[in-house]
Amino acid sequence: VFVKDGDHVFLPNFMINFHRVDEKAYMEAYVARLGAIATALDQDLEKAKLSAVGGDRAPRFAYDQAIQESKNVIAGAPFGRGKDSPLFADAKAKIKALQDGGKITADEAKALQDGAAKALNEQLKPAYERIIAWLGEDRANTTPEARGASTLSSGADYYNMQLAVQTTTDMTADQIHQLGLSEVARIQAEMEKIKEQVGFKGTLKEFFAFMRTSPKFLLPNTDAGRAQYIKMSEDYLGAMEAKLPEYFGILPKAKLVVKRVEAFREEAGGAQHYFPSTPDGSRPGIFYAHLKDMKAMPTFPLEAIAYHEGVPGHHLQIAIAQELKGIPMFRTQYGYTAYQEGWGLYSEALSKDMGFYTDPYSDFGRLSAEIWRAVRLVVDTGIHSKGWSEEQAVQYFLDNSAVAEGAVRSEVRRYFVWPGQATCYKIGMLKIQELRALAQKELGDKFTYAGFHDTVLGGGALPLPVLEAKVKRWIEKTK
Repeated sequence: VFVKDGDHVFLPNFMINFHRVDEKAYMEAYVARLGAIATALDQDLEKAKLSAVGGDRAPRFAYDQAIQESKNVIAGAPFGRGKDSPLFADAKAKIKALQDGGKITADEAKALQDGAAKALNEQLKPAYERIIAWLGEDRANTTPEARGASTLSSGADYYNMQLAVQTTTDMTADQIHQLGLSEVARIQAEMEKIKEQVGFKGTLKEFFAFMRTSPKFLLPNTDAGRAQYIKMSEDYLGAMEAKLPEYFGILPKAKLVVKRVEAFREEAGGAQHYFPSTPDGSRPGIFYAHLKDMKAMPTFPLEAIAYHEGVPGHHLQIAIAQELKGIPMFRTQYGYTAYQEGWGLYSEALSKDMGFYTDPYSDFGRLSAEIWRAVRLVVDTGIHSKGWSEEQAVQYFLDNSAVAEGAVRSEVRRYFVWPGQATCYKIGMLKIQELRALAQKELGDKFTYAGFHDTVLGGGALPLPVLEAKVKRWIEKTK
């Protein structure tokens, strides 16, 4: 439970970025929840202990990362000396905003700040210390090398279940592995064409190394470089937003912003990700980027990433789903990974059809992002079904893509602690592309992108077999 995006980092992130404080009562609830985080963490710790009794443990690197992340949360005031900790700084800022807005008096502000400090010191800090202590003690029972699901008790059954849940298909690990190998080969043939287009003399593997290391694609590892990365993202998204009405009938009301990941949970080379807007659009969706080490964030894949995380990717799909009327609420909120991540990857390819990626290096970035997801099919099944080591997985990734090594290592560790999830992207994308090709063939001149996309997006996230049935009904109705 103390792995990537576990409660020990998710709950502080939620409090800082998504817990609204508009009135005194909201801040009182905020303070109460600071203390209640301890209950959630103790429950997580109990689950981790029970798993360990059965011999099921996360890899050692996950222990080390969770220990450091937990220490980051409780570093600084009011826990000790130094600048304010992330949660205390946020509490003080929200209290000050209430006071500046005339919602509370100075005495009430002091009482709320004292209450926050007390909850942090007396409830939250001890819970994090219990996590740090147990992880530190149990770390000796882990192995230096990471191991896949096949080494766990009932590991094969567990992994098969994860593949079924994540992909919403009945594909086996071997089928997914072979699909990945064939997709890697197909995409590399497309990459060869771009290598020739830009005049690179050398093998594709040498071109990968050039793209991975060339200063041409790196921004300064400074605050100015980070600001430039965010500005480039915003520019790509702005141009895309202007084009959306040509391809979509339904558009979201909620806005989208681009932000750097908070320092207490930021990791070098971590994958960019999206956090949804509110259903009423009062809080925008957020495209997050890990910018701790700019050497791990080359710019050539940024255009594709922006479309995937923002529009027409996750933000457009999830915001539309949340804003839908006339369907059960759970369908506006629930997410099937194969559908959502499949849509994100489909959006990267769709953006090519829409006239984007005019720079061949950005187009190579699109293919690099796609082969990244094809490699995931090979590597995830390799780790959890075929017994691949961490270094074996890293080497396959580096040999078959231009993804920066820092990002590769972060990604591979993600696969170890999240079995099956990485297979969803390509499987979902291929299904949506297959359904679009079917619609174009069956409908001919009656086919419209807007009609197809509104059908795919107009019912919320769906298991892939249900999506297929929905699209086929739309085809028949349109005929």
